[in-house]
Amino acid sequence: MHEPFEADLRDLEGRGRLRSLRNRVGIDFTSNDYLGLAESDELKRAAAEAVARGVPVGAGGSRLLRGNHSEHEALEAEAAAYFGAETALYFGGGFVANHAIFSTLPQRGDLVVHDELIHASVHEGLRSGRADPVGVPHNNVDAFDAAIVRWRKAGGKGRPWISVESLYSMDGDSPNFAELFAVADRHEAMVVIDEAHATGVLGPQGRGLAAAFEGRDNVITLHTCGKALGTVGGFILASRTIRDFLVNRARPFIFATAPSPLMAAITRAAIEISRTNPERRKRLARLVQFAGDELRRRCNLATSGSQILPVIIGADRAAVAVAASLQRRGFDIRAIRPPTVPEGTARLRIALTLNVNEVIVAELFEALAEDMRQAA
Repeated sequence: MHEPFEADLRDLEGRGRLRSLRNRVGIDFTSNDYLGLAESDELKRAAAEAVARGVPVGAGGSRLLRGNHSEHEALEAEAAAYFGAETALYFGGGFVANHAIFSTLPQRGDLVVHDELIHASVHEGLRSGRADPVGVPHNNVDAFDAAIVRWRKAGGKGRPWISVESLYSMDGDSPNFAELFAVADRHEAMVVIDEAHATGVLGPQGRGLAAAFEGRDNVITLHTCGKALGTVGGFILASRTIRDFLVNRARPFIFATAPSPLMAAITRAAIEISRTNPERRKRLARLVQFAGDELRRRCNLATSGSQILPVIIGADRAAVAVAASLQRRGFDIRAIRPPTVPEGTARLRIALTLNVNEVIVAELFEALAEDMRQAA
């Protein structure tokens, strides 16, 4: 009965792509806890204070039944004010929030043009949705424009949608938003921006790289809580009309148990820290600059300029071998392989967080340089 599954697992193992779960071991260069908030005293105190004032752990039902709580609503109001949108809608995670957007909002006859490196959650939402999707080369603004022009010439009558990330999770780079919005305005397109890896880290007060466009009628943004904010969940930031439509039509919202009210309370504290404490972002920015210099000096590799540093190895097994060597030296670095990244681009994804310092970063790149020399 299990033979088809076992055969698939054997095939993955034979290609060096079998995944497994492992506990945390070594110095953190893998997590998305960019500001070091996940295990911070500040959020531990926020959790204790929320429990003390009677905030429940579980919601007990969907938001449309008894699961809605004042902590959810307070969090959404504070998130909307912080990010600069009319409204916010809180989900249990960024994946389900993205799925809700793309399975619900683009309608039959619409076109969704997405960057080819867009997150898997967008693809899953599109599979459940009604619009026609088309992928375009990474960060190629002209390709977005050309795809919409071709669609119109072929008789497309609906609304075009543009889907990008503000900071790509495996490459650490960003689109040109000024050019992208020029395309969107020319075609009266909706723009959906996944700010997951920029939230709390980049932009004014950590509001993201597209903060200047937040609040426009044609803009929907996704901000996640499980990365720099150190908690769990995700927000869809949009107009009230979009929010009301999601509440009434988005199956991932309607039929899901509401997120933990306790986690909502803790996330309120995380947003307040991000809003009022720029020092964490400044420290991370200094670490990013230092790491980029070290990567160039010791390994002769280009830097992304962000807290996500991809080191492209190429072959799957080679990436796994280099990662394993670094793990033996005490650094928690994982190999990222297809289908998460394109074929032939297996890599180390080095994430910089405030859980490390410059001394540790220098030691990492010294070890990486040695491993790369040996591999060569």
